[in-house]
Amino acid sequence: MTGQEYQELAMRTNDGGCKERLKTALRGNQTADLGEVLNAALGLSGEVGELNDMVKKYIFHKTPMDEAHFKKEIGDILWYIAMMCHACGYDIEDIMQINIDKLRARYPEGFDTVRANNRSAGDI
Repeated sequence: MTGQEYQELAMRTNDGGCKERLKTALRGNQTADLGEVLNAALGLSGEVGELNDMVKKYIFHKTPMDEAHFKKEIGDILWYIAMMCHACGYDIEDIMQINIDKLRARYPEGFDTVRANNRSAGDI
């Protein structure tokens, strides 16, 4: 198979409607900035990748952990989370509370592997 054949076959799963779906998804939130949403999403992905690479090298390559660098990567992740909240017009404290409420409902007695692997319908 050639690269061109692969690309044509792969793109059969792409309906070309991504841009319109993104606009539609954000239309209900008039304060959302699509460019900032994309910047935050891509930046977050990159920073999490950098953090994961540090963990991988520490565990599998026996590289010493540079805790100061590790903390800075966590800070970079938080920065992109703040950017995403800003882009969507969300209050970061509301997002934090939503997450705590979700976790308290999911794990009322604290983390439990059975509950983690057998979530209720609609528990996201």
